[in-house]
Amino acid sequence: MATVDITPLLRHRDFRLLFIGRLVSFFGTMITSVAVPYQVYQLSHSVLLVGMLGLAELAAILIFALLGGALADAADRRLMVLLTEAGLMAGSLLLTANSLVARPVLWLIFATVILQASFDALQRPSLDALLPRLVNVDELPAAAALGSVRGTLGMIAGPSIAGVLVAVAGLPTTYLVDVATFVVGLACLALMKEVPPPADAERPSLRRVVEGIQYARSRPELIGTYVVDIVAMLFGMPMALFPAIAQGLGGPSVLGFLYAAPSVGAFAFAATSGWTRRIHHHGRGVIIAATLWGAAIIGFGVVPGLVAALVFLALAGAADSMSGVFRQVIWNQTIPDSLRGRLASIELLSYSVGPTLGNFEAGVVASLTSIRFSIVSGGVLCVAGCLLCAFALPAFRDYDARRYHLAPDTGSGGVKREKK
Repeated sequence: MATVDITPLLRHRDFRLLFIGRLVSFFGTMITSVAVPYQVYQLSHSVLLVGMLGLAELAAILIFALLGGALADAADRRLMVLLTEAGLMAGSLLLTANSLVARPVLWLIFATVILQASFDALQRPSLDALLPRLVNVDELPAAAALGSVRGTLGMIAGPSIAGVLVAVAGLPTTYLVDVATFVVGLACLALMKEVPPPADAERPSLRRVVEGIQYARSRPELIGTYVVDIVAMLFGMPMALFPAIAQGLGGPSVLGFLYAAPSVGAFAFAATSGWTRRIHHHGRGVIIAATLWGAAIIGFGVVPGLVAALVFLALAGAADSMSGVFRQVIWNQTIPDSLRGRLASIELLSYSVGPTLGNFEAGVVASLTSIRFSIVSGGVLCVAGCLLCAFALPAFRDYDARRYHLAPDTGSGGVKREKK
């Protein structure tokens, strides 16, 4: 069947709790992800400054991601997610307070973005490393697809409602909705059982971080997932331009549709992703998906009118969801549990560097040329870069899941994949 497999939700209580908590809190996060660039653009009228939000986030991620990975392999992963979730909520409270003053402070918005990105960098490795501990190994593709459905639901509803909230209720109320969603997320995390570190866990150290990096370097299929995603997002990420585009198409309500459109396509793909369990060449799947993303971005930049633009953004989102499902399957098939946190931090860097630098690049090119040229040229470079990766990364391109078999992961209580 093509429909998404909900078996992990039916079988595993803690997976259900994590799914519900993340669904609600991510919904609020996506509301804020629209409100922040909108507020920055309203205060500065600069697409360059909106693009620099990505650089601020990237700086925090570069500093804290590897530490987050080391902590994920040495501490209770559920507790790490819970504590950092509380930190993220504190950031939303700061944004609320700043929006209530007569003259909101621009630098404080950037400081809060850096704070929240730091907590996110500490959280994501533990969050990603949780998944294989909550479901059976044969349920990982279904769990990845459900995660994509959850994320895309938040990315559809969050931006759409954000546009309405900003226009009707104002920025303070918009930020407060995000704060309320964190309360639900924290409650679900508190109800989950502990997820202790692997039996062979050691204290976080530079040596442990280096071990993770060395493992990633030794696996060409992992390197391929990082490189292709960075290439696609670096050149084909136009979201920093959405506030400026929306100004000419109807204001903040249109802005919400622009942010939500990719998620509509991603949801459509995830909800019909049952067929992906029959795919074994996941590397080729990632390359094809990233190339389709670039082609859709070109279409978005070329077509006139809002409706056609939203259609191409939806197609781009479907391609991105396809890439994400195949990348996650490769990661979960090739990484032992004792290294999942540290490898998740490297994954975080790979899929954060591309979009954040891509948004900055889009803002710079648009400020020097035009918005349309920035979008179309980025899509063209994305397609060219993905095709180059197909030739330059043969081990990744030819990755075949059937060449791996399950074997015990000594000391971790989980499993790992060994090459035949």
